[in-house]
Amino acid sequence: MSATATPGITAAAPGDLDSAVAKARARLVPFLILMYTLAFLDRSNVGFAKQAFQADTGLSDSAFALGAGLFFVGYALFEVPSNLILHRVGARWWMARIMITWGLVSAATMFAHGETSFYILRVLLGIAEAGFFPGVILFVTFWFPRRTRGRILGLFYFGYPLSLMFGSPLSGLLLDFDGAFGLRGWQWMYLIEGIVASIVGIVAYWALSDRPEQATWLSPGERAAIAQELASEDRAKRHEGPASLSKVFTDPRMLHFTLIYFLLQIGSYGVAFYLPTQVSALLGVKVGLEVGLVSAIPWAVALAVMFFWPDLAVKTGNERLFGFVSVLAIGVGLVIAAHASPAIAIAALCLTTAGIASAQPIFWTFPTNYLGGIAAAGGIAAINSVGNLGGFFAPNLRVWAEHQFGTPVASLYALAIAAAFGAGLVLLLPRRRGTV
Repeated sequence: MSATATPGITAAAPGDLDSAVAKARARLVPFLILMYTLAFLDRSNVGFAKQAFQADTGLSDSAFALGAGLFFVGYALFEVPSNLILHRVGARWWMARIMITWGLVSAATMFAHGETSFYILRVLLGIAEAGFFPGVILFVTFWFPRRTRGRILGLFYFGYPLSLMFGSPLSGLLLDFDGAFGLRGWQWMYLIEGIVASIVGIVAYWALSDRPEQATWLSPGERAAIAQELASEDRAKRHEGPASLSKVFTDPRMLHFTLIYFLLQIGSYGVAFYLPTQVSALLGVKVGLEVGLVSAIPWAVALAVMFFWPDLAVKTGNERLFGFVSVLAIGVGLVIAAHASPAIAIAALCLTTAGIASAQPIFWTFPTNYLGGIAAAGGIAAINSVGNLGGFFAPNLRVWAEHQFGTPVASLYALAIAAAFGAGLVLLLPRRRGTV
C-alpha cells in the first residue's frame, strides 16, 4: 500500500484527537530531533575541521569556503525530486535511505586530501542528504494539525542548537584524538560522526510510521480522529493556496517565502560554519575542546529561547511579528559582536543564535499553513532547496567581504545586512485576520 492510501473511516470519540497528537508527539518527535541533530552536525562539522584540515591539505580560505558551500549545490538539485519520492513511497524507507547514505559519505570525508576530493565529497554529501529536511517538514504535516504544528516544529528545531551545543564539544574532543592509530583528529571526527548517522538511519525504518492511518500504536478512534482533522485542513489549504504542483512554481507568495528563507540561511550558515573560528580568535587559542565548550554556550541559549518563543508566536497568532523580532536579532547580535570585548561578543552571539534558531520554526508555519497535498511536497522542497543556497552563498560572502574591506568585521556586517533584509520581508508577509 502506498504512503498516501487512506483506510476506511472509523468513528472517533471525544478526546481521541488530543490523545492521538500526544502519542505521536511522544513517539515521533524525539526521534526526529535526534535525526536533525545528526544531520546538522554532519553538514556543519566542517567548521571544526577547518583549521586542522587546511593545515594538513594546504587548502586556502577561498577554496575551503567554496567546498563548504558546495554541499548546497547537490542538496538544492535533488531536494524536490527527493521530497516527491517521499510523498509517494513514505517516510520510513526514504528517511532511512537518506540517513544511511549521508552518514557513509560524511565518514568518507576522512579521505579528502585536497581541493578536488573535498569538493566532490561535499557535493555528494548534499546529494545524499537532499530531501531530509523538507521531508521532515512534510512528515509533520502528515501527523500534526495546524494548532499544534508550531509547537512541533519548534521541538524539531531543537536538533539545530543541540547539534552545535553537544556536537561542538564532541567535535572538539575528537579533534584532540589527533595521531591516534595514525589518523588525524579531523579524520576521527568525520568517521565517528558519520557512522553514528548511518546507524540511526537503520533504526529509522522501524521507528517511523508513514501516516496516522498506518500506526498500529494508535487506537482505531485515534487514527480516525487525526486523519479526519488533517483531511479537513488539507481541503482548506487546497482552496486557499496552489492546488497542483505546476501552480506552486508560479505562485508569487512562494517567491516571497523563498527569499526570506534564503536570507535566513545566509545568517544561519554564515554563523554556524565560522563560529568555532570566531570563538578561537576571541579566546586566542586553537580550535579544540576549550573552543568547543565555549562555542556551545550560544547554542544552549538558543535552545532555551526555542523552548517558548515559537510556541508563543503560534498561540498568540502573531507569527509575523515574532518572526520579525527573531530575524532582526540575528543582525543586531552580529553588529554588537563585531566591536565588543570577548565576553560581550559571546553574549551578542547568544542573541544571534537565539534569533537563528527561533526564526526557522516560526518561518515554516507560513508555508505549511498555505500549502496542501502534492503542492506541499513540491513547494516545501522548493523553498528549502533554493533557500538553502544561502548556505552556499554565506561562506563565500564572508570571504569576499573580508577581502574587499580588509577586516573580519566586514564579514559580520555582510551577514547582518542580509538579516535586516530578511526581517523586512517577514513584515511584508500577509497578515492573519485579527493579528498584528
